[in-house]
Amino acid sequence: MENDLIQSILDALGGTFIDILPIILVLGFFQAVAIRKKVPNLGTILFGLVLVVVGLSIFIVGLEKCVFPIGTQMANQLTDLNFLTSGDEAAVEELQTSSNIDPAIYLWTYIFAFLIGFSTTLAEPALIAVALKAKEITTGAISAWGLRISVALGVAIGVTLGVYRIVSGDPLHYYIATGYAFLLVQTYFSPKMIIPLAYDSGGVTTSTVTVPLIAALGIGLASNVPGRSPLIDGFGLIAFASLFPMITVMGYAMITEILAKRKQIKE
Repeated sequence: MENDLIQSILDALGGTFIDILPIILVLGFFQAVAIRKKVPNLGTILFGLVLVVVGLSIFIVGLEKCVFPIGTQMANQLTDLNFLTSGDEAAVEELQTSSNIDPAIYLWTYIFAFLIGFSTTLAEPALIAVALKAKEITTGAISAWGLRISVALGVAIGVTLGVYRIVSGDPLHYYIATGYAFLLVQTYFSPKMIIPLAYDSGGVTTSTVTVPLIAALGIGLASNVPGRSPLIDGFGLIAFASLFPMITVMGYAMITEILAKRKQIKE
């Protein structure tokens, strides 16, 4: 077991270095050919580069050994027909042969999807960084926690709706097209200050913590729900996780603006 873990880390180190090698070559080329200056604090930068390679390698191994298995395992347990039917063998046989499954029996799956989407987003380092920077630039006009919670709520709603789509078997593009159509209308009425930040918020959610777990959840669900394909239905949750935070952030800004105007009128 220990030998396998060490070998996995060594393989990840080699793969990570190869992956970031093009970045190193591009930066080195421009520094030597275009800028033609010595790199300041070269020792510190090289040390940081080593930390990046080691950190990414350990993170990748962690995904393979922990996050992906947990996401798949939870999906398997929550969609197990014995769990859904409380051990009723007749109901299990009926579900196995049925092409139309009542989405309501997957209630616990929806609850799990909502809570895991919300909690993982709150822990996203990229979102924390953006929220703090937004608070700093706007001198507190945008609350860091308000932004984080609104983004997390959007991911939670999006992942839950995406899980429902997998269970029901509805076409993905219907949901995405409707969502973006609503987003475009919302963009017109939202405060101009929040629009760029809202669109960026859709990107920072699809980062190191959220994506691996949600991807594993989607593939695990599609592999266990009768009549679903892991390839066709298993992917797409990340699209929901990117779309709905933009909607909720703009909604948060619109509500805040309305409350501020009402307060001014009362004063």
